[in-house]
Amino acid sequence: MNNKTDHPVHSIVASRWSPYIFDPEKTVSSADLHSLFEAARWTMSSYNAQPWRYIVGVKNRSQDIWDQVFEVLIEGNQSWAEKAPVLALGLIEHNFEYNGNPNKAALHDLGAASASLTYEATHRGITVHQMIGIEPEKARQQFDLPPSIEVVTGLAIGYTGVSSEEDSEFAKRDARPRERKPITEIILHGEL
Repeated sequence: MNNKTDHPVHSIVASRWSPYIFDPEKTVSSADLHSLFEAARWTMSSYNAQPWRYIVGVKNRSQDIWDQVFEVLIEGNQSWAEKAPVLALGLIEHNFEYNGNPNKAALHDLGAASASLTYEATHRGITVHQMIGIEPEKARQQFDLPPSIEVVTGLAIGYTGVSSEEDSEFAKRDARPRERKPITEIILHGEL
């Protein structure tokens, strides 16, 4: 894995990655999961609304929820996520609680919370693979969610595994070099 950055950043930022191969034998402790979601909880948000919500299934602890989350992943994600010991869904509350008005920053804030969760996981040697390949309406029905809640993303959480012959396609994906656009392509106006 290439984690050479163009400019110095914290090692957690440089080493974070999203593998496809998880170790199915290694569970994530309840204490670690509490810390990951505590990191999400303490993320900044517009008007401190904290619009992110999560549904979390852990194999052999909340197996029924894990199964339900697995069922709402698209087939392409099911093929690799089946080995992840933790599957979660990231959701947003569309309206501010204090006045009922639409929260235009809700998606941004969920992204920030999930990033905080991911960096805490990286710090602990745990990996997170976020995915947009889910069936949001199926999840809404599965979990009987109110209209103001939107299912946005899935997260596979666990420890990186070793590829087997059946994982060869995923091993190729995991072995690809990590590449990012240069800063000059992401800063549209202005100078650093």
